[in-house]
Amino acid sequence: MSGRAVPRVVVVGANGHGRWHRRAIAPLHAAGRVTLAALVDVRPVEVDPAAPVPEGAALFTDHREMLRALRPDVVVVCTPPHTHLPIALDALAAGADLLLEKPPVLSMAEHRRLAAALAGTGRACQVGFQALGSAALAELSTAVAADRLGPLTRIATVAAWQRSDGYYARAPWAGRRTLHGRPVLDGALANPLAHAVMQCLAVAAVAAGGPVEPALIELERYRVRPIEVDDTAVLRMTPRSGPPVVAAVTLAGEEFIPGEVIVTGPAGRAVLEYPTDRLALPGDVEPRVVPGRHGLLENLLDHRADPGRVPLIAPLARTAPFTALLDVIRSAPEPALLGADRVSAGGDGVDRVLTIRGVNEVLRRAAERGRLPSELGVPWATEPYRVRLPSASEPQTRANDLVR
Repeated sequence: MSGRAVPRVVVVGANGHGRWHRRAIAPLHAAGRVTLAALVDVRPVEVDPAAPVPEGAALFTDHREMLRALRPDVVVVCTPPHTHLPIALDALAAGADLLLEKPPVLSMAEHRRLAAALAGTGRACQVGFQALGSAALAELSTAVAADRLGPLTRIATVAAWQRSDGYYARAPWAGRRTLHGRPVLDGALANPLAHAVMQCLAVAAVAAGGPVEPALIELERYRVRPIEVDDTAVLRMTPRSGPPVVAAVTLAGEEFIPGEVIVTGPAGRAVLEYPTDRLALPGDVEPRVVPGRHGLLENLLDHRADPGRVPLIAPLARTAPFTALLDVIRSAPEPALLGADRVSAGGDGVDRVLTIRGVNEVLRRAAERGRLPSELGVPWATEPYRVRLPSASEPQTRANDLVR
């Protein structure tokens, strides 16, 4: 897709999580597979010994200025989610392919606009759901496709993390629903635990034999701080074909649950701990590590070199069901604020952590039974927000018809 022998790569959003991308690029640059041509950030680029700035790499504070000066082959976009679309459109117009951090965009309208730009320019877009490159997920998907669990009855994820007060002070958009009139959606489902949701949707697509089309989405959202988004949520998505998907997650957990994808059928169940690639299939005595992750940038480079033979691991189209869920989160009421009688505090200052007493057990039950907290009789649960989505043949204007 490019005439240059060595693709020129730039990172837009070089600080924060962008340093993770810089570390992934560093060995590729050292091996001569890519040239790290520039870093872009509105703040001075942070020093990172594992991600040195190569000699000759340019530094910019504005991505448009960089695109005019360099016209790179690949642009890695690792900026706040609400800035993704305009930067991505500018990069495509300049002739670059994209590695676009998750969530790629924040609405289906933005998704369609980006998809149209990709079709119009002929460029490629890889979305930063790096766990989709996991060999463990591939093995789980193979087991589902081979019907080892029988027809699936439920796919669920449960995760319990902790985030301190400092996490919500990390940036002006942290914990915000909107910023300067644009959606941000920096909640547990949309940002830090988005990988858990996307893993479930990937398995659901295998079970359905094709793309997942959500029909009904039910959502309960909670928070322990005066933020604008959820830090705790349970979502149930009923697709038009295939089993329901339940995501039960929190950033105010008790003991740590890294993130499990639980796949259940009449012939047994499988559990994938997606951050560690530990997998237990029916018949396994205990979980085992399945080594091997294909890096998304390497896959994008291989795709550029031979697009007919090497498909993208996480193309934009694969993430459409996730963005459909974001549309519902975007339209949902503010999450319920839990009172001090439900919450415990530990630590001081920016290290203060709040936890919901008993939340891990609630989330476990939700994932195991496919039920929402309000259906489990949880005393702090609120009425779920429900949205019935149209089928592909129905008018788009019906997308937010509520069912109560």
